[in-house]
Amino acid sequence: MIVSEYGEGNREANWERKVLEKIALEGVVEQRRQRRWGIFFKLLGFAYLTTVLALAVDWGDSADLTDGKKTTALIDFNGVIQAKGDINAENVIAALDSAFKAKHTAGVVLRINSPGGSPVQAGMINDEIRRLRAAHPEIPVYAVVEDICASGGYYIAVAADKIYVDKASIVGSIGVLMDGFGFTGSMDKLGVERRLLTAGANKGFLDPFSPQNAGHQAHAQRMLDQIHEQFVDVVRKGRGKRLKEDPEMFSGLMWTGAKSIELGLADGYGTLDSVARDVLKAEDVRDYTVKSNFAERFAKKFGATAAEGAAGVMTRIGLR
Repeated sequence: MIVSEYGEGNREANWERKVLEKIALEGVVEQRRQRRWGIFFKLLGFAYLTTVLALAVDWGDSADLTDGKKTTALIDFNGVIQAKGDINAENVIAALDSAFKAKHTAGVVLRINSPGGSPVQAGMINDEIRRLRAAHPEIPVYAVVEDICASGGYYIAVAADKIYVDKASIVGSIGVLMDGFGFTGSMDKLGVERRLLTAGANKGFLDPFSPQNAGHQAHAQRMLDQIHEQFVDVVRKGRGKRLKEDPEMFSGLMWTGAKSIELGLADGYGTLDSVARDVLKAEDVRDYTVKSNFAERFAKKFGATAAEGAAGVMTRIGLR
């Protein structure tokens, strides 16, 4: 009887000891796991901080690494011209400033592939190119058209010394438009009543849910005509005597690259590589285009998606 009790107590003590050992072992494993994750996140944070600092620090003009060789400064214009879009005055002006300040810049090439956009943004870019050309007469500016250089895109191109195209490029569209929609007929069919209150007789200017007002339409047309005159004046100043004015040149029509050369809207055939090699004699190309990072691209995409519903019922003015 005594032996039996002793044996039972021994087994119970062994069981408790094993449980305690297992708990202690699990604690050690968990501590090691937490330590490993801690090290991982610290390394991740360090890598992130290093990347941010690398992007933030101005490392100077990398063209200095070319043994004093001249380089061609490239600025890409790819997309629609708008304040928060792919092409906007803030980013382009920053790129232009960097390109002109670089020690080894032989010339600046504006590679354009744009259907147009905001007349304000295009005008600001045109003004800055002309200012920089005057301040740095030793640095020429050339526009190279790829698929399309229409409206606001051409507004920018005419600020260059010369414009080069492909024979099949689309060039022109020297005009201005304002578009929108009217929903009064649909509202009548649905039995929807528009209740618009304004302080100011014309505050409901071009409201898409109200019948079209002849006075508002005439005022809008005057604004479009004024902007169109500004556009035509910029083209005439930029192209000068090279321009062979045609009755339809400023009507909003577009032409092929081959025809644009005949009309004096462009100067000849060329690409980025051919202009860098044959015109500027500087085959090394350095890209100064200000590109948005992933977070900015995501924000723009999200914002654009959210605004699509509102954009359909808002009137827009643009060089398109």
